[in-house]
Amino acid sequence: MTAFSTILNIPKALLGTLETLGFSTMTEIQQQSIGPILEGKDILAQSKTGSGKTLAFGIPAAIRTNVETNKPQTIVITPTRELAEQVAMELRKIAAYKANLKILTLYGGVPLRAQAGSLAKGAHILIGTPGRIQDHLAKGTLTLESIKTLVLDEADRMLDMGFYDEIVKIGSNMPKNRQTLLFSATFPPKIEALAKALLKNPLTIKVDTVQEAMKINELVYETADKFKTLNALIGSYKPDSLLIFCNTKAEVISLADRLQQRGHSVIDIHGDLDQRERNEAVILFSNHSKRIMVATDVASRGLDIKNISLVVNYDLPFDKEVYTHRIGRTGRADASGMAISLYAPNDSEKCSWITSQAKKADPSELRVDANFKMLSEFDSLCLNGGKKTKLRAGDILGTFCKEIGINHTEIGKITITDTKAYIALHHTVVDKVLKALKRVKIKKKKYIAWRVD
Repeated sequence: MTAFSTILNIPKALLGTLETLGFSTMTEIQQQSIGPILEGKDILAQSKTGSGKTLAFGIPAAIRTNVETNKPQTIVITPTRELAEQVAMELRKIAAYKANLKILTLYGGVPLRAQAGSLAKGAHILIGTPGRIQDHLAKGTLTLESIKTLVLDEADRMLDMGFYDEIVKIGSNMPKNRQTLLFSATFPPKIEALAKALLKNPLTIKVDTVQEAMKINELVYETADKFKTLNALIGSYKPDSLLIFCNTKAEVISLADRLQQRGHSVIDIHGDLDQRERNEAVILFSNHSKRIMVATDVASRGLDIKNISLVVNYDLPFDKEVYTHRIGRTGRADASGMAISLYAPNDSEKCSWITSQAKKADPSELRVDANFKMLSEFDSLCLNGGKKTKLRAGDILGTFCKEIGINHTEIGKITITDTKAYIALHHTVVDKVLKALKRVKIKKKKYIAWRVD
């Protein structure tokens, strides 16, 4: 593995930030692309989810940002709100080394006027979805003549969603001499057409996808009763965390209800939820307050949650690209994972492309613990303050341990957004903390706290 310190002219402060975040050596996509990106080359990269591509384009973006001017210099286009938020979160971490570097997200579910106000104040790196970027361009609240680098993240998914024309149109609003970086997990013909339209003499990079595939153990089960088989899988594999994919929101809601009735700790996520609900669902799953997430394909992209031990395709995906991205939620970075697909006897032809690469398993061979329940030991509290009130994880940890008397082992993951802070707490101490916060201040400020369901 090659160290980040081998990158020519990388600032020492950035190396320190990367070290603090636990990044000392580069992944393959980072090793092959960061140097050429810093040299100004266009990049066409095939990179599986979880391979480290966000840092591959994020590190050069941070290094090359001129904070003396308050105009946008890099724009990252993503297929979903969730991925936009995830990319922004990662870039903010590494951009912390450079004072006054501003990163702004642009996606639906948030009032256009509020985003327009933030744009008017200036930002250096923009991260957004095609539709909302188009909205701002149409209203004149966003101009892109200062853009030096365009990044298309998970481009194949954006094309699947029908955004080809929008992406090309957005690109036409930027300087012709800009740099363009296109990252895609697959290379269908539509990607080649988009690359020809937007990239100039790109360097093509393909990471070792065979090694990536070996990290995920793929199984398929034929069954006439999917719900019964799903419960048998849970009782047999006993996963720490489980992500289940369904094709429709109705099936997601129904399945989540049925699993909850059986005593499991479940959250669902689908397109009908507003942005706050979607963000909270992801937070509760990632901090292990909920151990099962049932999702539509809104979650097959943009979910960067570490250590998802099992992914189940309760409904078969419609095509191979969607399957690739669904199972890519497990086996991320250096971890291994398992992906299981369920299909009815009359679906055998429809899923032949899955059975050709996954091992067929027999449900009757599962050794099931019928009493096993995926219950969480943690609940989540929410505080009505976040980054905008300068609330930090260390402030919360210090107050809970020193002022309230909570053992640090009873405190799980702390997630801080712009306006809220979410704290995973062992369920035995939640009431104690809620009661104490009615009198205890954090950094001399009183915060309202409530339990998140």
